[in-house]
Amino acid sequence: MRRQSLLAMAAGLVLALTSEGAEAAGKLKIGFLPGVVDPFYQVMQIGVEKAAKDLGVDVVTQIPPTWGVEAQTPLLDAMVARGDLNYIITAPVDKDQMVGPLQAAVDHGIKVITVDTFLGDGNYATGPVKFPLSYIGSDNTEGGRIAARGLAKAIGGKGTVYINSTNPNVSSVEGREKGFKEEMTKDFPNVKVLGPDYNLDDANKATQQTAAVLAREPNLAGVFGTNVFSAQGAGAAVVNAGLGGNVQVVAYDATKQAMELMDKGTVSLVLAQKPFDMGYMAVMFAAADAAGVTSLPRRVETGFAIIDKENVKDPAVARFIYQVPGK
Repeated sequence: MRRQSLLAMAAGLVLALTSEGAEAAGKLKIGFLPGVVDPFYQVMQIGVEKAAKDLGVDVVTQIPPTWGVEAQTPLLDAMVARGDLNYIITAPVDKDQMVGPLQAAVDHGIKVITVDTFLGDGNYATGPVKFPLSYIGSDNTEGGRIAARGLAKAIGGKGTVYINSTNPNVSSVEGREKGFKEEMTKDFPNVKVLGPDYNLDDANKATQQTAAVLAREPNLAGVFGTNVFSAQGAGAAVVNAGLGGNVQVVAYDATKQAMELMDKGTVSLVLAQKPFDMGYMAVMFAAADAAGVTSLPRRVETGFAIIDKENVKDPAVARFIYQVPGK
Protein backbone atom coordinates (compact mmCIF):
# COMPACT_ATOMS: atom_id res chain seq x y z
CA MET A 1 0.00 0.00 0.00
CA ARG A 2 1.34 3.44 -0.88
CA ARG A 3 2.68 5.60 1.93
CA GLN A 4 0.51 8.51 0.77
CA SER A 5 -2.63 6.39 1.04
CA LEU A 6 -1.76 5.30 4.57
CA LEU A 7 -1.07 8.87 5.64
CA ALA A 8 -4.33 10.03 4.12
CA MET A 9 -6.20 7.25 5.87
CA ALA A 10 -4.53 8.13 9.18
CA ALA A 11 -5.43 11.77 8.80
CA GLY A 12 -9.00 10.91 7.93
CA LEU A 13 -9.29 8.58 10.88
CA VAL A 14 -7.97 11.11 13.38
CA LEU A 15 -10.43 13.64 12.00
CA ALA A 16 -13.27 11.16 12.35
CA LEU A 17 -12.35 10.22 15.89
CA THR A 18 -12.22 13.82 17.03
CA SER A 19 -15.60 14.60 15.54
CA GLU A 20 -18.82 14.53 17.54
CA GLY A 21 -20.04 11.49 15.63
CA ALA A 22 -17.17 9.29 16.75
CA GLU A 23 -17.76 9.44 20.49
CA ALA A 24 -18.28 5.67 20.76
CA ALA A 25 -15.00 4.89 19.03
CA GLY A 26 -13.13 6.77 21.75
CA LYS A 27 -14.37 4.24 24.32
CA LEU A 28 -12.64 1.31 22.67
CA LYS A 29 -10.58 -1.04 24.79
CA ILE A 30 -7.82 -2.95 23.00
CA GLY A 31 -5.62 -5.76 24.23
CA PHE A 32 -1.98 -5.80 23.14
CA LEU A 33 -0.27 -9.18 23.30
CA PRO A 34 3.20 -9.31 21.68
CA GLY A 35 5.43 -12.35 21.35
CA VAL A 36 8.05 -11.80 24.04
CA VAL A 37 10.07 -9.12 25.85
CA ASP A 38 12.67 -7.65 23.48
CA PRO A 39 13.57 -4.24 22.01
CA PHE A 40 11.52 -4.87 18.85
CA TYR A 41 8.29 -5.44 20.75
CA GLN A 42 9.11 -2.69 23.23
CA VAL A 43 9.24 -0.20 20.36
CA MET A 44 6.00 -1.67 19.02
CA GLN A 45 4.42 -1.07 22.43
CA ILE A 46 5.52 2.56 22.25
CA GLY A 47 3.67 2.82 18.93
CA VAL A 48 0.57 1.18 20.38
CA GLU A 49 0.53 3.52 23.38
CA LYS A 50 1.13 6.62 21.26
CA ALA A 51 -1.78 5.76 18.97
CA ALA A 52 -3.99 4.96 21.94
CA LYS A 53 -3.24 8.37 23.43
CA ASP A 54 -3.77 10.15 20.12
CA LEU A 55 -7.07 8.40 19.42
CA GLY A 56 -8.53 8.22 22.90
CA VAL A 57 -8.39 4.44 23.15
CA ASP A 58 -7.71 2.33 26.25
CA VAL A 59 -5.05 -0.38 25.95
CA VAL A 60 -4.45 -3.40 28.16
CA THR A 61 -0.98 -4.94 27.62
CA GLN A 62 0.22 -8.40 28.55
CA ILE A 63 3.77 -9.45 27.60
CA PRO A 64 4.82 -13.12 27.70
CA PRO A 65 8.12 -13.58 29.57
CA THR A 66 9.25 -16.20 27.05
CA TRP A 67 8.34 -17.13 23.50
CA GLY A 68 5.93 -19.99 22.98
CA VAL A 69 2.35 -21.18 22.76
CA GLU A 70 2.48 -22.25 26.41
CA ALA A 71 3.42 -18.72 27.47
CA GLN A 72 1.16 -16.73 25.14
CA THR A 73 -2.07 -18.74 25.31
CA PRO A 74 -2.82 -18.26 29.06
CA LEU A 75 -2.36 -14.51 28.70
CA LEU A 76 -4.67 -14.51 25.68
CA ASP A 77 -7.27 -16.55 27.57
CA ALA A 78 -7.09 -14.09 30.47
CA MET A 79 -7.65 -11.19 28.09
CA VAL A 80 -10.71 -12.89 26.64
CA ALA A 81 -12.04 -13.68 30.10
CA ARG A 82 -11.98 -9.99 31.07
CA GLY A 83 -15.05 -9.47 28.91
CA ASP A 84 -14.32 -5.81 28.17
CA LEU A 85 -11.98 -5.92 25.18
CA ASN A 86 -13.18 -4.99 21.70
CA TYR A 87 -9.97 -5.84 19.82
CA ILE A 88 -6.77 -7.77 20.41
CA ILE A 89 -3.55 -6.80 18.64
CA THR A 90 -1.15 -9.72 18.77
CA ALA A 91 1.94 -11.34 17.28
CA PRO A 92 1.01 -15.05 17.12
CA VAL A 93 3.93 -17.16 18.31
CA ASP A 94 2.93 -20.09 16.09
CA LYS A 95 1.15 -19.73 12.74
CA ASP A 96 -0.90 -22.91 13.30
CA GLN A 97 -1.19 -23.55 17.03
CA MET A 98 -2.46 -20.04 17.81
CA VAL A 99 -5.33 -20.28 15.32
CA GLY A 100 -7.62 -22.06 17.80
CA PRO A 101 -7.01 -19.76 20.77
CA LEU A 102 -7.45 -16.64 18.64
CA GLN A 103 -10.56 -18.07 16.95
CA ALA A 104 -11.94 -18.53 20.46
CA ALA A 105 -11.34 -14.82 21.10
CA VAL A 106 -13.27 -13.98 17.92
CA ASP A 107 -16.09 -16.31 19.03
CA HIS A 108 -16.31 -14.19 22.18
CA GLY A 109 -16.85 -11.06 20.09
CA ILE A 110 -13.27 -9.75 20.04
CA LYS A 111 -11.76 -8.75 16.71
CA VAL A 112 -8.13 -9.68 16.02
CA ILE A 113 -5.33 -7.82 14.23
CA THR A 114 -1.96 -9.55 13.85
CA VAL A 115 1.34 -7.68 13.82
CA ASP A 116 4.85 -8.91 12.93
CA THR A 117 3.69 -12.53 12.61
CA PHE A 118 0.59 -13.95 10.97
CA LEU A 119 -1.67 -16.99 11.12
CA GLY A 120 -1.88 -19.62 8.38
CA ASP A 121 -0.28 -18.34 5.20
CA GLY A 122 -1.00 -14.69 6.01
CA ASN A 123 -3.57 -14.34 3.24
CA TYR A 124 -6.60 -13.33 5.24
CA ALA A 125 -8.68 -12.67 2.13
CA THR A 126 -8.54 -16.08 0.44
CA GLY A 127 -6.20 -18.20 2.57
CA PRO A 128 -7.07 -20.89 5.11
CA VAL A 129 -7.35 -18.41 8.02
CA LYS A 130 -9.63 -15.46 7.33
CA PHE A 131 -10.88 -14.13 10.67
CA PRO A 132 -8.15 -11.54 11.48
CA LEU A 133 -8.94 -8.06 10.26
CA SER A 134 -5.42 -7.51 8.95
CA TYR A 135 -1.75 -8.42 9.10
CA ILE A 136 0.55 -5.44 9.63
CA GLY A 137 4.26 -6.19 9.42
CA SER A 138 7.30 -6.81 7.27
CA ASP A 139 7.56 -8.76 4.04
CA ASN A 140 9.91 -11.19 5.72
CA THR A 141 10.64 -13.26 2.63
CA GLU A 142 11.90 -10.14 0.91
CA GLY A 143 13.82 -9.28 4.07
CA GLY A 144 15.58 -12.64 3.81
CA ARG A 145 16.49 -11.88 0.20
CA ILE A 146 17.91 -8.49 1.20
CA ALA A 147 19.94 -10.16 3.95
CA ALA A 148 21.29 -12.72 1.48
CA ARG A 149 22.38 -10.07 -1.00
CA GLY A 150 24.04 -8.04 1.75
CA LEU A 151 25.90 -11.01 3.19
CA ALA A 152 26.95 -12.29 -0.22
CA LYS A 153 28.38 -8.88 -1.04
CA ALA A 154 30.24 -8.74 2.28
CA ILE A 155 31.93 -12.11 1.69
CA GLY A 156 32.75 -11.59 -1.99
CA GLY A 157 30.04 -13.87 -3.36
CA LYS A 158 31.52 -17.17 -2.22
CA GLY A 159 32.02 -19.23 0.91
CA THR A 160 29.98 -20.90 3.62
CA VAL A 161 27.38 -19.03 5.65
CA TYR A 162 25.16 -20.05 8.56
CA ILE A 163 21.60 -19.17 9.61
CA ASN A 164 20.88 -18.84 13.31
CA SER A 165 17.12 -18.54 13.86
CA THR A 166 14.64 -18.55 16.71
CA ASN A 167 11.68 -20.93 16.59
CA PRO A 168 10.18 -23.24 13.97
CA ASN A 169 6.68 -22.60 12.57
CA VAL A 170 6.79 -18.84 13.18
CA SER A 171 5.76 -16.96 10.06
CA SER A 172 8.27 -14.11 10.36
CA VAL A 173 11.51 -16.06 10.73
CA GLU A 174 10.25 -18.81 8.44
CA GLY A 175 9.89 -16.21 5.68
CA ARG A 176 13.35 -14.80 6.38
CA GLU A 177 14.96 -18.24 6.16
CA LYS A 178 13.06 -19.00 2.94
CA GLY A 179 13.99 -15.74 1.23
CA PHE A 180 17.62 -16.03 2.30
CA LYS A 181 18.01 -19.55 0.94
CA GLU A 182 16.13 -18.81 -2.27
CA GLU A 183 18.26 -15.75 -3.03
CA MET A 184 21.53 -17.56 -2.38
CA THR A 185 20.49 -20.49 -4.59
CA LYS A 186 19.29 -18.21 -7.38
CA ASP A 187 22.01 -15.56 -7.56
CA PHE A 188 24.94 -16.80 -5.48
CA PRO A 189 25.60 -20.46 -6.33
CA ASN A 190 29.09 -20.27 -4.82
CA VAL A 191 27.67 -19.63 -1.36
CA LYS A 192 26.84 -22.69 0.73
CA VAL A 193 24.14 -22.22 3.38
CA LEU A 194 24.17 -24.12 6.70
CA GLY A 195 21.30 -24.27 9.18
CA PRO A 196 19.08 -22.99 10.51
CA ASP A 197 19.60 -23.82 14.14
CA TYR A 198 16.85 -22.65 16.51
CA ASN A 199 17.82 -20.85 19.70
CA LEU A 200 14.27 -20.54 21.10
CA ASP A 201 14.75 -16.80 21.60
CA ASP A 202 17.73 -17.33 23.87
CA ALA A 203 20.76 -15.20 22.98
CA ASN A 204 23.05 -17.39 25.08
CA LYS A 205 21.93 -20.47 23.19
CA ALA A 206 22.51 -18.62 19.90
CA THR A 207 26.05 -17.89 21.07
CA GLN A 208 26.63 -21.55 21.87
CA GLN A 209 25.18 -22.75 18.58
CA THR A 210 27.22 -20.29 16.53
CA ALA A 211 30.39 -21.14 18.47
CA ALA A 212 29.85 -24.81 17.65
CA VAL A 213 29.51 -24.02 13.95
CA LEU A 214 32.64 -21.85 14.03
CA ALA A 215 34.55 -24.72 15.65
CA ARG A 216 33.60 -27.26 13.01
CA GLU A 217 33.63 -24.84 10.05
CA PRO A 218 36.97 -22.99 10.30
CA ASN A 219 36.34 -21.27 6.96
CA LEU A 220 32.89 -19.96 7.84
CA ALA A 221 32.47 -16.65 6.05
CA GLY A 222 29.25 -15.25 7.44
CA VAL A 223 26.19 -15.56 9.67
CA PHE A 224 22.59 -14.44 9.22
CA GLY A 225 20.86 -13.77 12.55
CA THR A 226 17.13 -13.78 11.88
CA ASN A 227 16.02 -11.70 14.88
CA VAL A 228 17.18 -9.76 17.94
CA PHE A 229 18.38 -12.77 19.94
CA SER A 230 19.92 -14.59 16.98
CA ALA A 231 21.99 -11.65 15.79
CA GLN A 232 23.05 -10.71 19.32
CA GLY A 233 24.13 -14.25 20.17
CA ALA A 234 25.80 -14.95 16.85
CA GLY A 235 27.68 -11.67 16.98
CA ALA A 236 28.92 -12.45 20.48
CA ALA A 237 30.20 -15.85 19.33
CA VAL A 238 32.11 -14.27 16.46
CA VAL A 239 33.66 -11.67 18.77
CA ASN A 240 34.51 -14.30 21.40
CA ALA A 241 36.30 -16.35 18.76
CA GLY A 242 38.40 -13.33 17.76
CA LEU A 243 36.87 -13.38 14.27
CA GLY A 244 35.21 -9.97 14.22
CA GLY A 245 35.62 -8.56 10.71
CA ASN A 246 36.58 -11.97 9.31
CA VAL A 247 33.21 -13.63 9.77
CA GLN A 248 30.56 -11.18 8.59
CA VAL A 249 27.19 -10.98 10.35
CA VAL A 250 23.94 -9.69 8.89
CA ALA A 251 21.44 -8.80 11.60
CA TYR A 252 17.67 -8.60 11.45
CA ASP A 253 16.44 -5.87 13.84
CA ALA A 254 18.22 -2.63 14.60
CA THR A 255 19.01 -2.94 18.29
CA LYS A 256 21.69 -0.88 19.99
CA GLN A 257 23.73 -4.08 20.38
CA ALA A 258 23.59 -4.63 16.62
CA MET A 259 24.79 -1.07 16.08
CA GLU A 260 27.68 -1.61 18.49
CA LEU A 261 28.69 -4.77 16.61
CA MET A 262 28.53 -2.82 13.36
CA ASP A 263 30.79 -0.16 14.82
CA LYS A 264 33.29 -2.91 15.71
CA GLY A 265 33.19 -4.31 12.18
CA THR A 266 31.45 -7.58 13.11
CA VAL A 267 28.04 -6.73 11.64
CA SER A 268 28.07 -5.53 8.05
CA LEU A 269 24.35 -4.95 7.48
CA VAL A 270 21.28 -4.45 9.67
CA LEU A 271 17.67 -4.68 8.53
CA ALA A 272 15.61 -2.31 10.64
CA GLN A 273 11.96 -3.19 10.74
CA LYS A 274 9.39 -0.58 11.69
CA PRO A 275 7.77 -1.85 14.89
CA PHE A 276 6.51 1.59 15.93
CA ASP A 277 4.58 1.80 12.67
CA MET A 278 3.15 -1.69 13.18
CA GLY A 279 1.86 -0.86 16.65
CA TYR A 280 0.52 2.57 15.77
CA MET A 281 -1.24 1.40 12.64
CA ALA A 282 -2.80 -1.61 14.36
CA VAL A 283 -4.51 0.66 16.89
CA MET A 284 -5.49 2.96 14.05
CA PHE A 285 -7.02 0.05 12.15
CA ALA A 286 -9.01 -1.05 15.19
CA ALA A 287 -10.36 2.46 15.70
CA ALA A 288 -11.16 2.78 12.02
CA ASP A 289 -13.02 -0.53 11.99
CA ALA A 290 -15.01 0.52 15.06
CA ALA A 291 -15.83 3.82 13.37
CA GLY A 292 -17.34 1.93 10.43
CA VAL A 293 -14.50 1.95 7.89
CA THR A 294 -15.03 -1.02 5.55
CA SER A 295 -12.04 -0.75 3.19
CA LEU A 296 -9.12 -1.54 5.50
CA PRO A 297 -6.46 -3.59 3.67
CA ARG A 298 -6.10 -7.16 4.87
CA ARG A 299 -2.30 -6.93 4.64
CA VAL A 300 0.04 -3.97 5.10
CA GLU A 301 3.79 -4.33 4.62
CA THR A 302 5.64 -1.69 6.60
CA GLY A 303 9.01 -1.99 4.84
CA PHE A 304 12.60 -1.76 6.04
CA ALA A 305 15.44 0.64 6.57
CA ILE A 306 18.69 -0.98 5.47
CA ILE A 307 21.52 0.22 7.68
CA ASP A 308 25.24 -0.10 7.03
CA LYS A 309 28.39 1.79 7.99
CA GLU A 310 27.91 4.20 5.11
CA ASN A 311 24.50 5.50 6.20
CA VAL A 312 24.21 4.79 9.93
CA LYS A 313 25.01 8.42 10.82
CA ASP A 314 22.34 9.76 8.46
CA PRO A 315 19.47 11.01 10.66
CA ALA A 316 16.94 9.82 8.10
CA VAL A 317 18.25 6.27 8.60
CA ALA A 318 19.37 6.38 12.23
CA ARG A 319 15.80 7.20 13.31
CA PHE A 320 14.92 3.54 12.68
CA ILE A 321 17.37 2.21 15.27
CA TYR A 322 15.23 0.80 18.06
CA GLN A 323 15.11 3.34 20.87
CA VAL A 324 13.82 1.90 24.14
CA PRO A 325 13.70 4.25 27.16
CA GLY A 326 16.17 3.25 29.84
CA LYS A 327 17.99 0.80 27.56
